[in-house]
Amino acid sequence: MNPDRLRWACRRGMLELDLLLGRFLEHGYARLDADGRAAFERLLEYPDPALHALLMGEMQSADRELSHVLDAIRRAQTAG
Repeated sequence: MNPDRLRWACRRGMLELDLLLGRFLEHGYARLDADGRAAFERLLEYPDPALHALLMGEMQSADRELSHVLDAIRRAQTAG
């Protein structure tokens, strides 16, 4: 996905998700390998309530790469 489309896909219906995903784009996305970037794009396909639950740890993913990306998003919140 090109950078503009990726940035647009990170704009969600919940401000909290906008902030989490936007910060990750700034501080973590570039560090992902190709599999991680593909997992991030899959993550963006989730509806907002499921995405929020995954990021808050209220729901777990069986997908190892997706779990790695979720951890990276959480870590990006303390970067900067």
